[in-house]
Amino acid sequence: MLTGLEIYKLLPKTNCKKCGFPTCLAFAMSLAAKKVLLTQCPDISEHTKQILLQATEPPIRTINVGKYKIGGETVLFRHEKTFYNPSLLGVLLKDTFSKEEIINRLKKFKELSFERVGNKYRTEMICVVSVKEDLIILEHIFNSINEIVKDNTDNNEIVVSFLSHDIDIVENFIKRYKLNLIGSANTNNYKSFVTIANNYKVGLIVEGKDLDEISCLTTQITGLGFRDLVIKVSSDKETKILEDLTQIRRLALKKNFSPFGYPTILICDDNDTTSNLSKSIIGILKYASIVVINSADTELHFPLITLRLNIYTDPQKPVSIEPKLYKIGGEPGSDAPLMVTTNFSLTYYSVEPEIINSKIPSWLLVIDADGLSVLTAWAAEKFNAEKIVDWIKKESVEQKVKHKTLIIPGYVAIINSKLNNLLPDWKIVIGPKEASGIPKFLKSMWKK
Repeated sequence: MLTGLEIYKLLPKTNCKKCGFPTCLAFAMSLAAKKVLLTQCPDISEHTKQILLQATEPPIRTINVGKYKIGGETVLFRHEKTFYNPSLLGVLLKDTFSKEEIINRLKKFKELSFERVGNKYRTEMICVVSVKEDLIILEHIFNSINEIVKDNTDNNEIVVSFLSHDIDIVENFIKRYKLNLIGSANTNNYKSFVTIANNYKVGLIVEGKDLDEISCLTTQITGLGFRDLVIKVSSDKETKILEDLTQIRRLALKKNFSPFGYPTILICDDNDTTSNLSKSIIGILKYASIVVINSADTELHFPLITLRLNIYTDPQKPVSIEPKLYKIGGEPGSDAPLMVTTNFSLTYYSVEPEIINSKIPSWLLVIDADGLSVLTAWAAEKFNAEKIVDWIKKESVEQKVKHKTLIIPGYVAIINSKLNNLLPDWKIVIGPKEASGIPKFLKSMWKK
């Protein structure tokens, strides 16, 4: 990793401001802190660009798996900064399974999707592992996967990985089906695997009997000019998983040990539900970039998706929604209720369903409060009378609401008098403190 001054020495030093910074030194400092992209400087030579791209990339390589990114992390603990690229979750399919079991598991896989705070999440990957190299079963698996991928209307892409030690089998299927990751490359077959991965522009999973062998293998492969690697971690015991994942991450970040500077994959192939769950939890908590589970049961996947959301949510950045005037519960007219709240996601998705439950179509003015909840935003002076008035003007509320009555959250009743002064033609009504009180409030107060 280069310092800001080292980067500055490689820049044109013209201070042209085309990058948006007043000087090349300011740009170099931001580049070293990974706050900007190198492409913002239009005058860098191609040779310098290659040097800087390699020098400023994260110690753990970022790899594209379909539309998803894995790796690219810069810290051991998320409170130090944040974790960027969430672990992909996958369902395991093996050619030792019966056709009925494969169909049943894929049917369950299709249902592994749910909505939370306005966003849809799902288990993204199907991981096919060839154990006995049964071409008939493998053909059946990939045909069935193909149908699911074609029918998928979700914005969350379904990605597919395929692991076999037989080069010919891998090449046979990657020619005919869309695969995002292949493997497993080892000390005996890695050159052939690199050729296939290069030809089809996919990531390559590598494995070894221990971490020493894996480090030698990744060094040999990068010597061939291929770097889109994913390290397969042993899944025999929970303690071994924890130890290996931690060692790989720590050596890559703290010692800048490049042979371990790659994402990792953990395949939990136990038949025991408890073991599957405990290993998967360790994988998500301790740095696995991909966690594959030998089950498609919702009772395993939904808790893991929720855990992943908690771990990969930036602790320094509240989850927020777009601030604007929303129509809730239908098409509100000019005489419909007008309520106001902040753009904290949890607040919005608590208020929205309660307005819908009231069966009274309403306007909801969501103002920009930096993603903070009502009380927190009020305490930080980000949700006050002045900001509410600004947003009423910004969203042209008076053109849509003729009655000029504004319902404010009960917890900030204190801003009532200030709003009356700023909006003398308006009537300010203090609403309920809790979202659960909205249906009763609207049904009684608004109808009157």
